Amino acid sequence: MDKPAAIAHRPTIAGTRHMVSTGHYLASHAAFAILEAGGNAIDAGVAAGIALGVLQSDIVNVAGVAPILVKPAGEDRVWSVAGLGGWPRALDPTLFQRAHGGSIPAGLLRTVVPAAPAAWIAALARWGTMGFGEVAAAATRFAGEGFAMYPLMAESLANNQASLARWPSTAAIYLPGGRPPRAGERFVQEDLARSLRYMADEERRVAATKGRAAGLRAARDAFYAGDIARTIVRFHEENGGLLRADDLAAFEPEVEPAVATRFRGIDVHSCPAWCQGPVLGMMLRLVDGLDLAGMGHNSPAYMHAVAEAMKLAFADREAFLGDPRFVDVPLGMLLSEEYAARRRALIRPDRAWPGMPPSGREGAGTPPGSPGAPPPPRDTSYACVVDAAGNVFSATPSDVAMDSPVIPGTGLCPSSRGSQNWADPAHPSGVAPGKRPRLTPSPALAIGREGPHAGMVMPFGTPGGDVQLQAMLQVFLNIFVFGMGEQEAVEAPRFATHSFPDSFEPHRYQPGWLNLESRLPRASGEALAALGHDVHWWPDYVWRAGAVCVVRRDPASGFLLGGADPRRPCYAMGW
Repeated sequence: MDKPAAIAHRPTIAGTRHMVSTGHYLASHAAFAILEAGGNAIDAGVAAGIALGVLQSDIVNVAGVAPILVKPAGEDRVWSVAGLGGWPRALDPTLFQRAHGGSIPAGLLRTVVPAAPAAWIAALARWGTMGFGEVAAAATRFAGEGFAMYPLMAESLANNQASLARWPSTAAIYLPGGRPPRAGERFVQEDLARSLRYMADEERRVAATKGRAAGLRAARDAFYAGDIARTIVRFHEENGGLLRADDLAAFEPEVEPAVATRFRGIDVHSCPAWCQGPVLGMMLRLVDGLDLAGMGHNSPAYMHAVAEAMKLAFADREAFLGDPRFVDVPLGMLLSEEYAARRRALIRPDRAWPGMPPSGREGAGTPPGSPGAPPPPRDTSYACVVDAAGNVFSATPSDVAMDSPVIPGTGLCPSSRGSQNWADPAHPSGVAPGKRPRLTPSPALAIGREGPHAGMVMPFGTPGGDVQLQAMLQVFLNIFVFGMGEQEAVEAPRFATHSFPDSFEPHRYQPGWLNLESRLPRASGEALAALGHDVHWWPDYVWRAGAVCVVRRDPASGFLLGGADPRRPCYAMGW
């Protein structure tokens, strides 16, 4: 039980120059081609991110969200780009309680300002070397010429056929001929290709006389103030949506220092508290005081302790985290060793909390449980790149096609991330005009500062909704506590708790629920059940357990090492 057999379906990819790992093999190829053409990690990462919005447009939208972390070569600081928009200014914060029974309904009313295009372009403008048209060329080709439908997306579209059929503009793309595409068929998104070409054409027109920076701004304005914006706004005005021209025109993503937490000489960076990223740091603080190695990898004692730590962190997420422009989030306290020690004392080796543990906020309550199984995550994807110069890129683009309609003629489904707010304005992630939802997509970037890992860099991340941080934590511990290689670490069997309110509407909560992948011993599940966990079994290599991608620069050898999760069509490429 101390360590699973070191067997992986794929090798860890090793390179000496540059490395990329993403949620789809064609996105990895697009990023690698940019690197080979002389672009840096930011150029390549943006190329991958936009490509994922085409190749996985059921779960990633070109007009969705794109939280980004960047460590520029030669700089010690890690930067966060807030690829997340807020609610339209026209929102009445009492709307959903007053007119929708306390829920945020599917459709246009879930739309927040789409942030991904501005975030990608902001990263290019500040740290990249190429233009929007150059890095979006592969995505434009995948959209216009099509690509082979792959099994996971085919399954997703089939499972969500009823939701996709609600809107004719969505059904025309994702249910061509009245049915979802089958694996192996060519899937084309011509309207989406046309939108990307329009942005690139506007860039080219302006850059020809005014230079690269002005060209990038023109690509941004094509989306937020040009024909695309006018088309989006007109559709909202005609169909009861709230998004207006001034919401789009005024949007600029915040660029700010990332949040960092130290774990055994390694600083793990995340985006700030407008996303759930800092919860990974809270988890690391909690488990840092446990004898994880002594428990043995994925032993019942280990899984129990880590699951209980994750539950404690999620209880504090529920009580504290929200858009820092609207909510006072005490990150200094939540990430402190002193606070973690007090919270860690609530982990009992002989008993699981029967539901979500109490948070550290005095007077915070616990919602009632929900019947049935946890819903599948709405989902997302991930991309990371490290280049020869030392630039590092980590991003988790997202937004689904089945929550709100595609805007006719654009191929775009502007961000429905309002589904991650609460209708109650008093909740830390409650709705308000201009307020951002508490985002689940949460890229990470680890840097070794001292000890045996000094000089190491490692971007990593995954899709998976509320499972994201749980999968990322386990892969991180697999590497830095149990000494696994990158590919072995991402393939090792996982577990995940759902003993807290789900981030998505209707915010279901399954007290005590713990999923285990079936490669874990049945005896371990029985031992966990005896401790009070409500144990349920996942199939082996199930996509719901996340799909972690990772690139690590090893300071001892200088090699770049890439891992990609076979639970989804992820691939690493390097040289």
